[in-house]
Amino acid sequence: MPHHTNKKEVVLKGIPASPGIAHGTALVYLQKQLDVPEYDIDESEAEKEIERLDEAILETRAEISAMRNKIADSLGEGEARIFDAHLMVLEDDALISEVISELKTSGKNVEFCYNNVAQRYISFFSSMEDEYLKERVSDIHGVSRRLLHNLIGMQKVDLGQIANDSIVISEDITPSDAADMDRTKLLGFVTNAGGKTSHSVIMARSLRIPAVVGTHDATARIRSGDEILLDGHEGLIVVNPSEARLFKYGKLASERRKREKIFNTAIPDKNETQDGCPISLMANVEGVQDMESVLKVNADGVGLFRTEGIFLRHHGYPSESIQYEEYCSVAKAAGKNDVIIRTLDVGGDKSVDVNAKKEDNSFMGFRAIRFCLENKSIFRTQLRAILRASTLGNIKLMYPMISGLDELRRANEVLETVKTELRERGEDFDEKMEVGAMVEVPSAAIIVDLLAAETDFLSIGTNDLIQYLMAVDRLNDRVAHLYDPAHPAVLRTLQAIINGGNRVGTPVSICGELAGDPLFAPLLVGMGANALSLTSSSLPEVKYMIRHFNMSDARVLVENVLNTNDSLQTIKLLEAFRKKTLKDLKLA
Repeated sequence: MPHHTNKKEVVLKGIPASPGIAHGTALVYLQKQLDVPEYDIDESEAEKEIERLDEAILETRAEISAMRNKIADSLGEGEARIFDAHLMVLEDDALISEVISELKTSGKNVEFCYNNVAQRYISFFSSMEDEYLKERVSDIHGVSRRLLHNLIGMQKVDLGQIANDSIVISEDITPSDAADMDRTKLLGFVTNAGGKTSHSVIMARSLRIPAVVGTHDATARIRSGDEILLDGHEGLIVVNPSEARLFKYGKLASERRKREKIFNTAIPDKNETQDGCPISLMANVEGVQDMESVLKVNADGVGLFRTEGIFLRHHGYPSESIQYEEYCSVAKAAGKNDVIIRTLDVGGDKSVDVNAKKEDNSFMGFRAIRFCLENKSIFRTQLRAILRASTLGNIKLMYPMISGLDELRRANEVLETVKTELRERGEDFDEKMEVGAMVEVPSAAIIVDLLAAETDFLSIGTNDLIQYLMAVDRLNDRVAHLYDPAHPAVLRTLQAIINGGNRVGTPVSICGELAGDPLFAPLLVGMGANALSLTSSSLPEVKYMIRHFNMSDARVLVENVLNTNDSLQTIKLLEAFRKKTLKDLKLA
């Protein structure tokens, strides 16, 4: 890493989102900005400019057609029609001839003229009353942007081809950006927007790379090529770090490695408390690429397989055979252990469809099971692939964002039709495959007894549950600080859900970020959760903690916490418990 001592060190602060330290080179990835150059051209150069326009149109047509074919294959002709509209805009004779006449009268370069004409069209259509014509605005917007990219020769940074040791600095990282990234070269990322539990952050944690989000202005204050020290524990970004700072961070890193070594000693041992109460520790995965680390930490299988990863990696809706292969490979890698596959949970901060309208409040909008029940062919394709893969391992199925019995029953009806279809085709599947639901909507928490009676298991998604209980949009940095897992309302709700399941003998696991927090793990175990499902990288520390306390002490902790009326006091109790548990090691 070249070190430039002559440059002044600058420290920026953000929200620590994924732990770790990274030292590398900044790559500023701008999604929104497009600088259109303006310069004078000679009359003699006009023909050459028109040729450049023709070439850019050809290049853009090829790109749009490729996208159209990809979507037609995975989604069908109906969905692909949007790209036909794009091709019509691209090849619109009136628009092109207007650009050429502007080029000849103004004596300016072609991209400047094209942009002017496109902007005129956009403002003209925007002022229309007609809804159909208004819709054309986004088509012109998308097409003109793509064409200008090709004209200016500004390739959108391909995150699949970044340089070694890159730290990506961007406005935000969309889940599909994250799916494209070359994970071998990416050291970490920094974003202007975002809160602690956005999907890109969860992805960073599963990739075990440091991330700092919510910096507001990192893209404006950092240049591509700057030397960066990224601290995902404290939420600091140091541009041009001094020798003294690099030395201090070197020492901190070796301290952390020492602690990790100690936590890793627990990996081969049983998952149980000091007094022998078993607790299942499972892993959250995005796909088969995560299974190596799941096996390394000796997890009890997969407690949450987030299937969106497959959809994001294929930029659309993958075929049944693609999905089937993915589910089979995870089931095979897990062997005899359980694999709980969550059906597609898009919407919120995860959009698969490039052309989907952005909803004002996407977390409470058209997402997860709501999306699947409205798009039954996509849902059925996924259920077929999961059922067919269920013969290869111990696969269970889980629906996200169930808000009541009606949704649960409707989802099960679709599942039954798919089973009938497979039986008629003579296809094998596990007739006894267990079906469960996520409890992440407050209405589900309140009727947990009714849901528990009609499911084989329940899993609490703490990220969404906390967000809905507290009315905090976790992607809105102005309110993200109000997202408070230690709030008495959150803790009472968690206890009520676990009790509700246990009363009728339906196991309740926890698969949100809270399950992987060593501070909260003793509390969740004491509340009676049957299993914790967490990122593989957090498992050794949580397991070490669990093996060093008694269940009776954890139950006393729960009692004390539930009698506390403010979250600061709760955090103090949790920290004291952690300190006592790890006291011999001086690790707390």
